[in-house]
Amino acid sequence: MKAHIKNVRISPKKLNLVAKMIRGKNASEAMDILRFTNKKAADLLYKALKSAVANAENNEGFSRDQLTLDSLMITKGIVMKRINPVSRGRAHRILKRSSHVNVTLKSI
Repeated sequence: MKAHIKNVRISPKKLNLVAKMIRGKNASEAMDILRFTNKKAADLLYKALKSAVANAENNEGFSRDQLTLDSLMITKGIVMKRINPVSRGRAHRILKRSSHVNVTLKSI
């Protein structure tokens, strides 16, 4: 009853802000919270949670009401390094961060 999303183009700090809201909650309650949260991170976490719930329903035979979030782990993914040219021939670095999302559910 797991779901993984790798190399999501959003920083882990932004994802963790939304992930803190749903950690330890019931799966259906967490999906409701994510559906009405107005952030890009909420959409990405909703997809991961929906996939984990679908895996539990189809593979294990659990219903959505029996499931709760066991762990929701956000880890750092690859960092794309770009430069922004500035005056006097110098360059400032731009770090385009990405994240990995791991969702694990357990039955009550």
